[in-house]
Amino acid sequence: MNPKFYSQLGLAMRAGKLVTGDEGVFKAIRAGEAKLVIMSEDASANTRKKFQDKCLFYGVKLMEVGTKYELGRSIGKEMRVTIGVLDGGFAQMLQKSQENPAEVKHIDQ
Repeated sequence: MNPKFYSQLGLAMRAGKLVTGDEGVFKAIRAGEAKLVIMSEDASANTRKKFQDKCLFYGVKLMEVGTKYELGRSIGKEMRVTIGVLDGGFAQMLQKSQENPAEVKHIDQ
């Protein structure tokens, strides 16, 4: 669990840059509005396949992070399996926080 990631996800929600729920996220992907799709690691096999196929077809990055309860709690809602990020800046920030969870970087001498 990366607290920074969940905090940034909550910030994106307060900024109005997220869409949740299967239909809302599918609609955003089809319309070209979704810059990133976040799916819980405990999503069903059927949901996982639908979103992997849709994101691959439309060229949208898909991340699998946390549980549906953690995703929901981070945005102030009940459990959420899928979240679509509508802003490129937030999408980039969320991807970076997952790639580099450590705040302290080692310096080679």
